Amino acid sequence: MGRRFGWLWAAYAVSAFGTRLAFDAFALIAILVLHAGPAEVSALAATGLAVGAAVAVPLGPWVEFRRKRPVMIAMDLTRCAALLTVPAAHAAGLLTFAQLLVVSVVVGAADIAFNAASGAYLKALVRPEDLVVANGRFESTDWTATVLGPPVGTAAMGLFGPVTTVVADAVSYLLSAAGIRAIGGGEPRPVRAGGPGARLRPGDLLEGWRFILAHPALRPLFFNTVLVNGLILATAPLLAVLMLGELGFAPWQYGLAFGLPCLGGILGSRLARPLVSRFGRHRVMLTAGALRACWSLGPAFVRPGVPGLVLIVAVEFGLIACMGVFTPVFAAFRLDRTPTDRVARTLSAWSVTSKATIAAMTALWGLLAGVVGPRAAIAVAGVLMLITPLLLPRHDLAPRQDAERDPAPSRA
Repeated sequence: MGRRFGWLWAAYAVSAFGTRLAFDAFALIAILVLHAGPAEVSALAATGLAVGAAVAVPLGPWVEFRRKRPVMIAMDLTRCAALLTVPAAHAAGLLTFAQLLVVSVVVGAADIAFNAASGAYLKALVRPEDLVVANGRFESTDWTATVLGPPVGTAAMGLFGPVTTVVADAVSYLLSAAGIRAIGGGEPRPVRAGGPGARLRPGDLLEGWRFILAHPALRPLFFNTVLVNGLILATAPLLAVLMLGELGFAPWQYGLAFGLPCLGGILGSRLARPLVSRFGRHRVMLTAGALRACWSLGPAFVRPGVPGLVLIVAVEFGLIACMGVFTPVFAAFRLDRTPTDRVARTLSAWSVTSKATIAAMTALWGLLAGVVGPRAAIAVAGVLMLITPLLLPRHDLAPRQDAERDPAPSRA
């Protein structure tokens, strides 16, 4: 898809690997360096997501009416600078839990702004028929980084200290910014109603949600993806408690149970384009979206020993393979159905809602597990997951938005 997409993909890859190297780094630093307890570690995860999402609400409209490449570079540099304060404070003996919390909020908000800008940029950079391929490459890169990053990152932390992977993550954002700058080429400045000097209006903050909720195809997908992501991630800490505590799995077995199945994500993302070519985008999205709901009840029946480990690997492989197919097809569909002048606000609203929902559901399922136990709480999430396919759009209800708005048209 050309040199410019190649640079964008390279920037995405180096950033993804840096992020996976630093997987759970803040939680480990809080435990190993600051001697934080379970409540503080949970608060760090949930508060960082929730407050970061709240801070990012005005960023969607701000990103919409700016050139996207400078925004992406600025967000990369912001994340790099914020993360570098952690090793600096640690070296000076000044690192605190509050600093970790502030950095997690800044990085979370910058993540949302970067993703909104990169989505709009990708839509402008590649042809509509190439969106599934482009998103499939990003998805495959993500799962490859997930397979390789955490084992290397935890080994590096053991050899070189707890803040090593935070430094690596910061450097990856710096390299990503350099890659995005190397894309080159011109980018027209978006024009907003009222002219270049028009100020941000309060209504602009809600425009992304208004568009999503009014769109007959995006609205059910919005509720489906937000709920599915929330149910999956809310039960992840409970499964860790169940496997490492009650069932007595070793940490390396736990890592294997969630590292090996990521190969399913690579496989699924590589299959997405051939499946779309044969069966059509909407049918593949509907089928993969329904199939990914069938796996989450399985972990509630895990038992000790090898059979339990095999069950977890099989269930996670099936779930991740279905996600590997669904995600790039869904991402391409969402971009295709969103007008160019609303992409950043739509993606920002989607991401803000998803992160806030994950934070709330993580806290709620933690409370539920305290009452009924982690196994029962995982089972409740698995049952709820089975009804999420009802929220998928049964038909491709709307034509392409860009075709509606621009009959003769001239990014993630």
